[in-house]
Amino acid sequence: MPPMTRSRSGKGDVPTDLMAEYYGQRSSAGLIISEGTQISKQGQGYAWTPGIYTPEQIEGWKKVTETVHQKEGKIFAQLWHVGRVSHTSLQENEQAPVAPSAIIAEGVKVFLAKDGKESASGEGYLEQHSMPRELTKPEIQQIIEDYAQAAKNAIEAGFDGVELHGANGYLIEQFIDSQTNKRTDEYGGNLTNRLRFLEEVTTAVVNAIGTERVGVRQAPLTTLMGAMDDNPEETYIAAATLLNDIGIAYIHIAEADWDNAPEMSIEFKEAYRKAFNGTLIYSGKYTIERAEEALQNGWADLIGFGRPFIANPDLPFRLKNGLTLNTPIKEKFFGGEAAGYTDYPLCQD
Repeated sequence: MPPMTRSRSGKGDVPTDLMAEYYGQRSSAGLIISEGTQISKQGQGYAWTPGIYTPEQIEGWKKVTETVHQKEGKIFAQLWHVGRVSHTSLQENEQAPVAPSAIIAEGVKVFLAKDGKESASGEGYLEQHSMPRELTKPEIQQIIEDYAQAAKNAIEAGFDGVELHGANGYLIEQFIDSQTNKRTDEYGGNLTNRLRFLEEVTTAVVNAIGTERVGVRQAPLTTLMGAMDDNPEETYIAAATLLNDIGIAYIHIAEADWDNAPEMSIEFKEAYRKAFNGTLIYSGKYTIERAEEALQNGWADLIGFGRPFIANPDLPFRLKNGLTLNTPIKEKFFGGEAAGYTDYPLCQD
């Protein structure tokens, strides 16, 4: 099950008992990757998303991992820093969000709580993200340390490993992509420099918890959150080669999945396979037929099914037996309580 933001953390961005129930219901996924989990207050970009940087948050996540493990599931924490895709109201002392370069993504909106209400209300609204400021090199080093500490916190919380969110236009991808990184120091300019932040974050996390517990998510062709690279195949195969050299457990590739989205070519997928010797996971509107094709052709070792898991806690059983799938209620995706979250019927109900 790939990461899916559901915006239901409690006060202090602490995971709740309801979140433990939600993940526990989906333990048959084989591998669950948690929703994006900010590594610091600075890393938050949306209302009600959980963190993993305070003792209270770690304790909250313990309830989740214990529930999943009791049902013989495996769960990784997706570690998240949104970079520029945030709002001053979410930042400490209402500071500007941070980014590799001070570039705003016009029309990119973040989800904010209405009148400071908590997640159970489900009352929020969309707002243009705030103008970011460029990170200094000491600040970059601090964020790298934050990633490493968050990884240690995840293991303390009982997670089986972590996935670094390097996709969908958030901070790691902002450093990688040529159109969001206009720095002139060692973290910008040529491709080697643009990959430096990814390399240093991944290395720090690997040193903290071990290669076998680390994966990275990438979205080579996405234009989400204003992200775009001028030469995505060159850039992301170079990134895959770098990650292969570090020796991480897997790369999780998010294919663009909206209408008329650019398709990831067979040649691109084959190049990923040649560049990376570890496990390759693909997700993005996969059907059983597409999943079988990817596995049989060797492009992928695992396939993630995202949105279907929202409404079908027992999705593997349903897919295996050709059973009808419940339809997710889009209005209940973000915020709220049990409705549209933990109340979808199981096929044996």
